Amino acid sequence: MANIKSAKKRILVQAKREARNKAYRTNLKTVLKKANAAIAENAENKDALVKAAVKTIDQACAKGIIHKNCAARKKSTLAALAK
Repeated sequence: MANIKSAKKRILVQAKREARNKAYRTNLKTVLKKANAAIAENAENKDALVKAAVKTIDQACAKGIIHKNCAARKKSTLAALAK
């Protein structure tokens, strides 16, 4: 355990960031699974789910949760499957 005041604060701040990042990452995975399932089943609402997934990917990229190349790769894969 840290003894220095600034180190203690860094631990608290990092814990808060980890929780927020985990929530974003979990939401991203959920949205991607829903979109992929809709594509596999050829559901009526697959276009809406793909659009929502792309938006979520862009938001995660903007917040630094995933790298921009990873975001581009995920979007590209979704678009190719949705065709």
